[in-house]
Amino acid sequence: MTNWLALIVAAVSALAVGFVWYNPKVFGTAWMQSVGMTEEDAQKGNMPMIFGISLVVAFLLAFWFNYFIQAAHPDTLAEFSTFKHGAFHGALVGILVAMPVLATNALFEQRSFKYIAINVGYWIVTISIMGGIICAWR
Repeated sequence: MTNWLALIVAAVSALAVGFVWYNPKVFGTAWMQSVGMTEEDAQKGNMPMIFGISLVVAFLLAFWFNYFIQAAHPDTLAEFSTFKHGAFHGALVGILVAMPVLATNALFEQRSFKYIAINVGYWIVTISIMGGIICAWR
């Protein structure tokens, strides 16, 4: 069964983690330096479009993750409906899916290790939190 509110909250959590992760006091300044972006460059972006599309694709990720969790435990969902279990699955997806994809792209783009680590770290944390929300909120 799909808890649509959980999927929406999981999608919004991706943006919330991003607001913290890419804050200049956390990894934002290091990330901007690694891509050669200034604060002025960042302000030129169409933020409503960027955040809107980011929210839509985060929802798609949450929707897929919900399916993944249900497929992994079709007969024992209640037993595994904990934040910890969902976060564990999320960390595995982050490490085994997101990291190879992001690292491969970044290597061909000749990006720095710092760039790779910041972005991969964001996705591991984000997918872990999304998985925790989806699993716990059944």
